[in-house]
Amino acid sequence: LGYQLYSYQECNRLCVEPGPPGAGRQWKFAGSFYFAITVITTIGYGHAAPGTDSGKVFCMFYALLGIPLTLVTFQSLGERLNALVRRLLLAAKRCLGLRRPRVSPENMVVAGLLVCAGTLALGAAAFAHFEGWTFFHAYYYCFITLTTIGFGDFVALQNDEALQRKPPYVAFSFLYILLGLTVIGAFLNLVVLRFLAAGADAPERAARPLRPGAPESRGPAHRASLLSISCRLHRLELCARDNPGFSPPASPGAGGGGRPGRPPA
Repeated sequence: LGYQLYSYQECNRLCVEPGPPGAGRQWKFAGSFYFAITVITTIGYGHAAPGTDSGKVFCMFYALLGIPLTLVTFQSLGERLNALVRRLLLAAKRCLGLRRPRVSPENMVVAGLLVCAGTLALGAAAFAHFEGWTFFHAYYYCFITLTTIGFGDFVALQNDEALQRKPPYVAFSFLYILLGLTVIGAFLNLVVLRFLAAGADAPERAARPLRPGAPESRGPAHRASLLSISCRLHRLELCARDNPGFSPPASPGAGGGGRPGRPPA
């Protein structure tokens, strides 16, 4: 009888409490903070959701206010992170002895890609250790989280009541999500700005005036002029061959100082 009562209570708890089995209570402070992070960052795992109408109304207003503020915050932090990376690259080039060190957009994109890969790998190693996942699954979880896709097939802090029993792991998870979103956002800003700069340079290059002697400035008109001159020279050669005493007419500016020569006396 006692075992049946315990089984009934356990089944009732699993049916009533939100979240997967072993997650513990989701609506204490740690679980609520976790839910708030997934709302304002638009990750939305789906591991927890408001159960009352008033909670759903508050969640909608909270999202309307929190999501724009979060996006602006990540944008500002990403710009500062990019500035820091640029200064570090410039200092590294100076240490290598370059005379005129310059950090190109391509350098920034490559550096951002390496930082993103390192951030994902660091998180994957940590979550694989704490959650018991394989490294691939942990890397997949980090990618899905930091790109705010949030499928919900892998969710951290849902085993062994980690939200209540493992405060250091909870703090690490929260910080990793926030800092990782900053890193990924900074890298995406770099990529977007690079494409925008490339698109803005194309019309400028097309509208740039060509040098007078440049090969690309020699269009159809120039080729037609050359053809006309060659035809005239060919006619003069034919006339000189048929008429031994024929001499080509002098140009008006061939005489001294550009004036027409005097007729012979």
